[in-house]
Amino acid sequence: MLAPLRGGRSAIGPLTIAPTDKLAVAVGAQVPEFNPAAHFESRKLAMLDRCAQFALVAAREAMAGTGLDFRGELGSRTAAVIGSGVGGMSTLDDSFRRLYAEGAKRFHPLTIPRLMMSAAPSHVAMEHGIRGPVFAVSSACASANHAMGLAFQMVRAGTVEVAVAGGAEAALTQGALMAWDAMRIMAPDTCRPFSLERKGLVLGEGAAMVVLENMSRAKARGATIIGEIIGFGMSSDASDIVLPSLEGAASAMRACLADAGLAPEQVDYINAHGTGTTVNDITETHAIREVFGSHAERLAVSSTKSLHGHALGAAGAIEMAATLIAMRHGFIPPTANFEAADPQCDLDYVPNEAREAKMEVALSNSFAFGGLNAVLAIRREQ
Repeated sequence: MLAPLRGGRSAIGPLTIAPTDKLAVAVGAQVPEFNPAAHFESRKLAMLDRCAQFALVAAREAMAGTGLDFRGELGSRTAAVIGSGVGGMSTLDDSFRRLYAEGAKRFHPLTIPRLMMSAAPSHVAMEHGIRGPVFAVSSACASANHAMGLAFQMVRAGTVEVAVAGGAEAALTQGALMAWDAMRIMAPDTCRPFSLERKGLVLGEGAAMVVLENMSRAKARGATIIGEIIGFGMSSDASDIVLPSLEGAASAMRACLADAGLAPEQVDYINAHGTGTTVNDITETHAIREVFGSHAERLAVSSTKSLHGHALGAAGAIEMAATLIAMRHGFIPPTANFEAADPQCDLDYVPNEAREAKMEVALSNSFAFGGLNAVLAIRREQ
């Protein structure tokens, strides 16, 4: 992920994972060359939707090298909290195709366990022996940030010692793509957040996970620390199911700053929600100005969705990973595909090329349909 992120290389391209003959938009950011058989035995695969597959692989990667073993007592003091907007969409789409197009009389007996929203955290818990709180979070595009935020709160409160948290999504199916296309907010070519010529969002897929534990505990056992979550803020617009609210977005950012004990001037970078839709980008820009005042002129703001697409319920987790990687390696990720500036989007969006810079504190914004907002504050490992 480091080289494409630093190089501003977008993963958006022609879709090959789903039939596109009935789609007006045939681009997306699919996980390239993913071979489930390389990660799972055939017997295990029969129980796993693509969404759960992504979650399991990401959890393995997050846990590799942590030195943690959940099979003993630690397992009962560990949580797994995973966000997803739609869950097992591949299973659902395939089942409906068999029913309505092929006239199938019966579904696969594992259809429900495969498509249920809680499948991903359940399988992660079973694979690693996690016996504490395990559940899914579904709040549309804010799912992963809500999941990581709730996990952060549990660790901070001492409810658990360790938490595995993040998001997973695999919604690049024909049915899901047609549903999104019907909203007329999909870009036909690529995602250009905050750019004057932006034409909408581009869907993506994937998963990302983090392992959270108390800082003193991590240091005491010599853990490799890649960053620190220091604040979490939530809000609800309570106004419209699809149109974003400046007040709701600003409220979540303010709540996050307050929870972290941060002054606006201490934030160096914001990984924006930045979907590439006209209304969202303008609203988020104005909300940032509302919260940060004159400091907004000095903030770096970018949308990595221009690189990895909008992975819906997994978006916040992928953006957390991108922010942590950039923070650790001393650069600010760019907003790719940026062309002429929109006069109503007048912040520093780090256009097209990464910027070498030392980031100490960053925010990661997620603002979802339904007016569900979740913002996380991250500090560089000291």
